[in-house]
Amino acid sequence: MTKKLFTFALAAASLLTANAGGLMTNTNYHIAFDRMMARGASTEIDAAFSNPAGLAWGYDGFQMSLDFQKPWQYRNVETTVPGFLGSDFNKKYEGKASAPIVPALFASYKQDDWALSAMIGIVGSGGFVEYEEGVPMFNVPITAMLAKQGVMPGNYALDSEMKGKQYIYGGQLNFTYRVTDNASVAVGLRANYYDGYYRGHVVATPGAPLAAMLPTGNADLVNLQLDCIQRGWGFAPIVSANYHKDGLTLSARYEFRTKIATTNDTKELIVGKGGQNTDVVALAQRVGNDNTVAALSGQLGTMAEKIRAYLPDEETRYDMPSLLVLAAGYEFTPKLRATAEYHFFDDKHAKMANDRQKQLAGGTHEVQLGAEYDVNKLLTVSLGGQRTDYGLSDEYQQNTSFACDSYSIGLGCALNLTEKLRLNAGYFITIYSDYTKSIASGDPATGGGYYGTGYAATETYSRTNNVIGVGIDYKF
Repeated sequence: MTKKLFTFALAAASLLTANAGGLMTNTNYHIAFDRMMARGASTEIDAAFSNPAGLAWGYDGFQMSLDFQKPWQYRNVETTVPGFLGSDFNKKYEGKASAPIVPALFASYKQDDWALSAMIGIVGSGGFVEYEEGVPMFNVPITAMLAKQGVMPGNYALDSEMKGKQYIYGGQLNFTYRVTDNASVAVGLRANYYDGYYRGHVVATPGAPLAAMLPTGNADLVNLQLDCIQRGWGFAPIVSANYHKDGLTLSARYEFRTKIATTNDTKELIVGKGGQNTDVVALAQRVGNDNTVAALSGQLGTMAEKIRAYLPDEETRYDMPSLLVLAAGYEFTPKLRATAEYHFFDDKHAKMANDRQKQLAGGTHEVQLGAEYDVNKLLTVSLGGQRTDYGLSDEYQQNTSFACDSYSIGLGCALNLTEKLRLNAGYFITIYSDYTKSIASGDPATGGGYYGTGYAATETYSRTNNVIGVGIDYKF
């Protein structure tokens, strides 16, 4: 039973993923992205992120932009286990992901051939997710485990919940210089701060008839508790180049991998069975982390090693991958502009919790197309699309952390309220392809089948994503 219980702690390490971009990286900061998507050839204020070298052809003087976005998502897991406890089990577990209003700030100053720029925003993940009924990878094995001991569903109440938060805040500085009439380069550095927590519980409480028969009275049959806060810093150098002649703009940007090693502030980690609880945090604090696993081994068997990642002061990696961006923009007329763009996120070589990056088939590929049209001096309308293809595998996909290939469509407008003041408004929706994972049956004694239950199963992962945003650009 202990082996099944520790699935709880093992799987709670990564509950959130990014809004737009790679597995750990966001690309939607400025509202111009929401309404057009392909911004890699921009020479406007949003180029402080999307194309720093392009600011050499931007506005002379000081400009700023303040942007606000509101995302909302659902991340669902539907599980089917044929023949489970004598009948077919099918249930959809709904995960509600949300975030408050997400701000971003841009600033740049250009004079002659050089420019300085900065950006502050949520550069990775960003938000909260909650599964109010828990997830099947916890609930189903515990149900099967209790049934094996003669405790069938209906004789106890199962209270299960999982929730988490992930934010990676980033602050970026760039220096841009135009080296020829048509070419410029930029160098930059981004500081990233990871702030997240993972909280949850699974409690099986016996009903009155069963409780009267148990020697421990009304003690919980199962009691799992986890509350782990993780924080850490990382830094990423950024280099970019831009070529601009007449209506053509070509750009390239490379962000180096950001190593982020978080340190646990573990408030609670309890594993309980039949009224007997082991407070792992208290034990770790008493004997010291070097000896905690050895001290647990006598009580919890070989699975003691599995909780090392959640002990106080232990480190977990949440690297942001290196990113290559190539873009080409063209001004067909003074009113009509379009951009094509390509991204490669090297997720395969960015360390994740429990080395999950090794289970990926490859990195993430994205292709974007976008266009904007000046209706008149006041109004600009825009439209764009994005295709995201992750290097997924069945081994990588988990109830608490999964991704789905997708298409995104963005649209919106910009209003030139004055010569120096612009209002941007945008909306984009992401349409995901469901991912179905099949799990063969196996021997439960050796941990085979669906999370060690011995049953075959299928899991279908599905997602939705919507983002709306407004922002103000101001030229001083």
